[in-house]
Amino acid sequence: MSARTLPLLFLNLGGEMLYILDQRLRAQSIPGEKARKGERRAGPSAAVMNDIISTMFNNKFMEELFKPQDLYSKKALRTVYDRLAHASIMRLNQASMDKLYDLMTMAFKYQVLLCPRPRDILLVTFNHLDAIKDFISDSPGILNQVDETFRRLIETYNCLSDGEFQLIRQTLLIFFQDMHIRVSIFLKDKVQNSNGRFVLPISGPVPWGTEVPGLIRIFNHKGVEVKRAEFTTAGNYVTPQREGSFELYGDRVLKLGTNMYSVTRPVETHMSGSSKNLASQAKEHTAPNPLAKEELNFLARLLGGLDIQKPAGGESGFRLNLFTTDEEEEHAAQTRPEELSYKVINIEATQEPGRRAELARILGELDAAEPRPGSAAKGEDLLALMDGL
Repeated sequence: MSARTLPLLFLNLGGEMLYILDQRLRAQSIPGEKARKGERRAGPSAAVMNDIISTMFNNKFMEELFKPQDLYSKKALRTVYDRLAHASIMRLNQASMDKLYDLMTMAFKYQVLLCPRPRDILLVTFNHLDAIKDFISDSPGILNQVDETFRRLIETYNCLSDGEFQLIRQTLLIFFQDMHIRVSIFLKDKVQNSNGRFVLPISGPVPWGTEVPGLIRIFNHKGVEVKRAEFTTAGNYVTPQREGSFELYGDRVLKLGTNMYSVTRPVETHMSGSSKNLASQAKEHTAPNPLAKEELNFLARLLGGLDIQKPAGGESGFRLNLFTTDEEEEHAAQTRPEELSYKVINIEATQEPGRRAELARILGELDAAEPRPGSAAKGEDLLALMDGL
């Protein structure tokens, strides 16, 4: 497992989350659309996107995220996105939050599977960050936060070898391997089967730096080519014209990671039959976690730094629905398998004793189902850490 995977996973999933929220804010006619035409954004739509992006790219948050560390469980990571999605006046109920997370994870899983080279995962990340910068183009302070993360990515990943990127890709695929949620966009485009598994193309551009298959070269012991043989391939391959830019600004060439909701289309998701019967695979939600102490300390640091924005003055919050109607949302909440459901967690990020107790209680729920030796020491570590937040 690569210790450099977590920042890429978090940023790409976060980018997909912002794409979906932006699409739903527009679909539900939440005020603030003037930002799309060069005017300064105003209203709840602007506040939601700015608050979430500002929280997501908080400098202390990024410092913690970029430290070399193993990936955490799906449940722990999901808790961070619950907090992030509710870092504004917008609220999602459990069914919509479940749907949002399903869409995020399946979209990025598909992008990882399609990457021509393992290194191109970085270009996918850059595409997400380029689009995020467009969301907050009228907010220089937040834009600087995103640019600083760009620089961290370039400094951290541009120097890695191809072998290290291959390990990162394998780590991501292991994380996603048991997730087979059917998404209507992928089903309609025929890139996903009815069982939730993706259909990978056998044609298209080959990875940068490689040749179109169909030719075998034979060399002698001196390295001199002595014979050639051609063979017929099943696919129709082309050579890419240029490599995507790994700099702060530039043409990424690769389109993976761009906003697939930029054209008005539904963001429905359907649970496949195989996904509804994952009780055995869902044991990770209750089974003991060998990295519990490190994971909980990580969450304490991250959650402690994420403040929920309260409506200013008399401004009221609003609820965002990721379903077409409230009835669909209610039905999804009633029919979703218990083993696949998560609770939306709202924690007031203040220094009050009540907040510490609530955070400790919720973090305890993310821990192993059975107590283990050293749990008391772990609690002391958490409280000491929270005192320093």
